[in-house]
Amino acid sequence: MATLFTKRTIELKIFPFSYKEYTNYYELNNAIDSFDDYVLSGGLAGSYLYPTEKSKLNYIANVYETIIERDLIKRKRIKNVVLLKKISSFLIDNVSNLTSINNITNILSDKKMPTNDKTVGSYIENLCQAYLFYRVTRYDIRGKKYLSSLEKYYLSDHAIKYAVLGKKDMNYGRIYENIVAIELLRRGYELYVGVLYKKEIDFVAMKRDEKIYIQVADNISDETTFKGEVESLLKIKDAYPKIIIARTKHPEYMYEGIRIIDIGEWLIGKTNN
Repeated sequence: MATLFTKRTIELKIFPFSYKEYTNYYELNNAIDSFDDYVLSGGLAGSYLYPTEKSKLNYIANVYETIIERDLIKRKRIKNVVLLKKISSFLIDNVSNLTSINNITNILSDKKMPTNDKTVGSYIENLCQAYLFYRVTRYDIRGKKYLSSLEKYYLSDHAIKYAVLGKKDMNYGRIYENIVAIELLRRGYELYVGVLYKKEIDFVAMKRDEKIYIQVADNISDETTFKGEVESLLKIKDAYPKIIIARTKHPEYMYEGIRIIDIGEWLIGKTNN
């Protein structure tokens, strides 16, 4: 359709239900307590019509398979279907982890599935064009330049991971990071993984003149974990806001200028940061 309406089209990106929309749908009042249910349910609203967790996950898995079959294999005329599904499964299993096309190629080759960077890169691009994944590149905070050697990939809806791969080896920190990434994109931010003195800042979120540095964690009650999250942010010397989003289950508070907030409260908040 875009070719028929050149220069007269506008793209509207539609995301799965946000946590705020989820609480509105189910008429939930406590943003902190009900967040754990959203982590498992996800934002594909069609699954909300099903009565059991198993039937919900079956629906989500069917949505995923339909996108793979119709939007990719048939529409893009993918020749190596097994390779496409292996790459997709790898990205699902490694959400929130830094990776590279070269690394994926080497891993597949080691598993007796020889391929090349060009094919892997093309298949990943197709997966992103189908809005199954969102790619986030790295940004050198000190040098103020973009880095392309390693990237992160986030699922459009985090519950796809459970539906496709099951709940083995649950890593809530990575799932929380995925949820925050999609929420930031939903709120209109350009998103980057920050790099500063060989340390990683989970997100550098930019929108016009606005910039926010964000760390995402599961549990920061452990002193060592808390110190690590805080130190990375304190090394940033500019005056832009710094936030730690974690599963605190406590009201928001400040620590040395860093805003620390429960992820449920942040997701439900009316402000954009």
